[in-house]
Amino acid sequence: MVVQTIPARIRWAVDFMDIQPSDHVLEIGCGPGAGAELICSRLVTGKLFAIDRSESGVDRTKRRCQKYLDAGRLTVRQIDLATLRVPVKRLHKVFAFNVNLFWVRDASAEIALLHERILPGGSVFIFYEASHREQVPEMIERTSKALAAAGFRVSIVDSKQPAAVGIIGKR
Repeated sequence: MVVQTIPARIRWAVDFMDIQPSDHVLEIGCGPGAGAELICSRLVTGKLFAIDRSESGVDRTKRRCQKYLDAGRLTVRQIDLATLRVPVKRLHKVFAFNVNLFWVRDASAEIALLHERILPGGSVFIFYEASHREQVPEMIERTSKALAAAGFRVSIVDSKQPAAVGIIGKR
C-alpha cells in the first residue's frame, strides 16, 4: 500500500476547522481525498459526506479512504452541489478547498442551500490556495459577498504559511 502525504495547506485548513468527533461535515470537491482522509481520521460518531463533479475525484477519494467507507464514517458521491439534496438540517461544517464555484460565477442558489442545511452555529469554510496572490482580493470579495447575502457572518483568515486564504461563513 502506498502512503499518500497530506499537503500542508490541507492540514492547516482542517486544523483550522477544529473537526469534532461527532461533527457532520460536507466536503465540496473532494478531489484526491486528502481532506477526506484527514477529516475522517478525526471523526468517531460523526460523518463526512464528500462530493465531487468528477468521476476520477470520487474514485480517488474512495480508494484513498476505503477504511472510512467501510467504517461508515464516509459517503462519497459524484454530484454537483446545485443538485445535492441534504434532507434535514444536520451539517455542522462545510469544507471546500480550491473550489472555484463560489467566486467565478453566481453561486447564490448553492450557498442558500448550504445556509438552509447547516445547523445553527455551524460554519462554511471555503479555502483557496493563494499561490496567485493577484486573484486573492477578487476571490475574497466575491465569495464573502455571496456568503453574506445568504445570511452568513463572514470572516477572513490568511495564512502566509502554507499560502492559503480562508473565507468562513458562520450561521
